[in-house]
Amino acid sequence: MDLFEAIGTQRAMRRLKDDPVSDADVWKILDAAIKAPSGGNRQPWNFIVVRDAETKRKLGEYYLDAWNKVYADGGGQPGQDDSSQSRVYRSANYLAHHLAEAPVLIIATVRGGGAAGGGGSIYPAVQNLMLAARALGLGTTLTSLHKLHEAEVKELLGIPEGIETMALIPLGWPKGRFGPPERMPVEKVVYWEQWGDRREQ
Repeated sequence: MDLFEAIGTQRAMRRLKDDPVSDADVWKILDAAIKAPSGGNRQPWNFIVVRDAETKRKLGEYYLDAWNKVYADGGGQPGQDDSSQSRVYRSANYLAHHLAEAPVLIIATVRGGGAAGGGGSIYPAVQNLMLAARALGLGTTLTSLHKLHEAEVKELLGIPEGIETMALIPLGWPKGRFGPPERMPVEKVVYWEQWGDRREQ
């Protein structure tokens, strides 16, 4: 798939089929992830691939508890007049209740702190992972609500001290269709030379 087609049609896929994903596809996606740049080329990442049903069930419990604490009271729920945000909420709510049904969960972690160990080094790898999945027709979304249960997740997965989880990525064949995500026009968010100085394409 052309890179720009993958970028232009990638979207958060929170409703996933339980159909199996091959090890070959998972390896291919993760090999793309580790081609990402990292601070000082330290490559402070590790990825945990979770297929075990019981482990996914427990992660799903932590995730749903975090979702309920943050969103269940309606806090953060978009107004009904915004159909786009309302769809996003319903999709995210579905994921919170069905996370364990995804055939694969991938936990992205970093070692240490500072610029080399933080988001600047892991999120490019996560984006590579997600674009590679899109190229194969697999759906993903970047989540982090599990971090409300960071200690329990680390204990569950045997993650040692000095390692921080940064993202939980469900991976599977999407129930929906890929397509251009809803975004503001690029001209609305890009300035040239000075803040507020816009140009047309």
